[in-house]
Amino acid sequence: MSTPHEIKLLRINYLRGPNIWTYRPVLEVWLDLGRLEEFPSNTLPGLNERLTTWLPNLVEHHCGVGERGGFLQRLEEGTWAGHVLEHVVIELLNLAGMPTGFGQTRETTTSGVYRMVFRARDEQVARSALAEGHALLTAAINFQEGDAPFDVAGAVARVLAQIDDCYLGPSTAAIVNAATDRGIPHLRLNDGNLVQLGHGARQRRIWTAETDLTSAIAEGIARDKDLTKTLLKSCGVPVPEGEIVSTAEEAWEAAQGVGLPVVVKPLDGNHGRGVSLELSTQADVEAAFHVAQKEGSEVIVERFVAGDEHRLLVVGGKVVAATRGESLWITGNGRDTVVQLIDSQLNSDPRRGEAEEFPLETIVLDREPAMGLLLQRQGLGADSVPAQGQRVLIQRNGNLTIDCTDDVHPEVAYAASLAARVVGLDIAGIDLVAQDIARPLGFQGGAIVEVNAGPGLLMHLKPAMGLPRPVGRAIVDHLFDENATGRIPIVGVAGSQGTNTVARLVAWLLHLSGRRVGLACQDGLFLGSRQIDKRPAAHWAAGRRLLINREVDTVVLESSAATILEDGLAYDRCLVGIVTDLQGIAGLEHHDIRETEQLFKVLRTQVDVVLPEGVAVLNADDPRLVQMAELCDGGVIFYGQDASAPAIADHRANGGRAVLALHGRLVLAEGAAQIPSVPLDNPAVKRLCEDYGPPVLMAAIAAAWALGISPELIAAGIETCLTAPAPAPQPVTSR
Repeated sequence: MSTPHEIKLLRINYLRGPNIWTYRPVLEVWLDLGRLEEFPSNTLPGLNERLTTWLPNLVEHHCGVGERGGFLQRLEEGTWAGHVLEHVVIELLNLAGMPTGFGQTRETTTSGVYRMVFRARDEQVARSALAEGHALLTAAINFQEGDAPFDVAGAVARVLAQIDDCYLGPSTAAIVNAATDRGIPHLRLNDGNLVQLGHGARQRRIWTAETDLTSAIAEGIARDKDLTKTLLKSCGVPVPEGEIVSTAEEAWEAAQGVGLPVVVKPLDGNHGRGVSLELSTQADVEAAFHVAQKEGSEVIVERFVAGDEHRLLVVGGKVVAATRGESLWITGNGRDTVVQLIDSQLNSDPRRGEAEEFPLETIVLDREPAMGLLLQRQGLGADSVPAQGQRVLIQRNGNLTIDCTDDVHPEVAYAASLAARVVGLDIAGIDLVAQDIARPLGFQGGAIVEVNAGPGLLMHLKPAMGLPRPVGRAIVDHLFDENATGRIPIVGVAGSQGTNTVARLVAWLLHLSGRRVGLACQDGLFLGSRQIDKRPAAHWAAGRRLLINREVDTVVLESSAATILEDGLAYDRCLVGIVTDLQGIAGLEHHDIRETEQLFKVLRTQVDVVLPEGVAVLNADDPRLVQMAELCDGGVIFYGQDASAPAIADHRANGGRAVLALHGRLVLAEGAAQIPSVPLDNPAVKRLCEDYGPPVLMAAIAAAWALGISPELIAAGIETCLTAPAPAPQPVTSR
């Protein structure tokens, strides 16, 4: 028996931010193909047939060919196992409902060793997909006659389980996606659905459909249904009469007092559990009391309001979506029990499921005693066999899946909006009962029966009938003004020569201009003039600490080439990106970076992420850095000690900006215009140039200019920085 072929996974690294491969997070995997380096796909008997049988949708992968079937073409021509693994992993993610179109596989300078990457929204999901893809490809390569086919369904199920554990819920995801469409960045703050939109002082936070504007007092009021009704009634909002009861006997007395028929429900329940409707007999009311008592701390008896249940979503005082409920029925066939009919006629609906992404829950009678009580009132139980054609009511209302947003009468919308304001919720799900949502509630005896904090959005995103509504966008528009992106100015500094000093100088100048600055560099972590961590902080984790800090309105972050290769940048885009040099190649052999051309591709990441309204600051003394200018989406400011250099001259001839040393001063030049700024013969400036070198000052001055700091303040800041507190650089005592 021949030795099985093996693909060794040498290293797995999750790049959380923009990196050498792409703007987005990826999982980077170092692979050793071993003997497979000598066997491309077209030399391994039966491999291609097995892969296309197990994963038939591989035909949809374009690959580098650029058209459907492109990857299969590569398989037939012969491609290496690392590239095949990339596509297998991507296809497993596709099958798990998390499609990703990005992946790359590249050789390293070591024979048989490759770097393979693929788009990874979540590290644990990506690792799960990698493990399953690795197992599948290994099985396909080493398949022997008599072996069972690989269990693709099981692999997809395991990836799906990881997705269920790790991904945002549908309501949160809808808000995050809407924010992304508006260019608003987001940071996930826990393993659940707590998400920050925007950065620093301009951030807002959401937790499912609650925001940092959602009042804790309002949430408490909404949980207390009796208090909610009292407040609503006092403001003229129509609500059903009701009474809190402590015993089954009291429930029947209250029912007679408010008038039959009645509703019995838990005072602080949710999801409609324990709610029994249209009760008219003492036996039904008392039985319903015991059902409701198990679902909440107290029980309330209310007047029954005729009509259909509706859910109106109120965001920022406006109704943005509405759905209507429908009753659930089964039809007997004379053979199957009620439970069997529920499974075949209701739970078979693809909209029903246990996971959060399903708009409707699976019906399980054992956990829905209110349904059992409803069956009992019809003379049936879970094991009863309804006659042929007999219709059996399983649930009244609920199942709010029919969109009716366009039908809502303005008076109804006003009542719902008023209810949300009375309780104090910025986002609320208003439950009301009406026979016709297109008519005012007063004319039909309709009423608002509940106000819910943190309402689910899925019913509006995936209605069973009618149009989906952009409720995520409505919430984002509620949190941010029309043109706001939630971004604060971010300055990124990349390179190896004096970058920590550049970062500190920029932070100092920003501090002088009145900004609340966060600084992360090799010298530590700073908030304003206070150093909060002395450990080197030029890395992703330190940058994230600053971006989630509500006190910070501007951030300066130093990043080395190693940082970009190991973690990616801590931010998706920046306002100013500085690249000082291409001299930091030593120590990058671990990342297979051995030549300056490779280092260029790493450090260009800092320029790639500059916003269209931003500026790249580049050292024109290095012609290779000049080439980065064409990669920038925004403007460019060059700096250099040779004011007559062709790159600078051409740039200025086209109206570009540069920081230069001319006539004993550092000058801000824009086109032909020149603004003298910092005198080089100033003792403090001379000391800075001796300690750190003129290019360091130039880079910092260029960044400050790009940020709109005046030439006068720049000059004053540079002249005083050595005697200033942090975040300014400290003088060098020995050289």
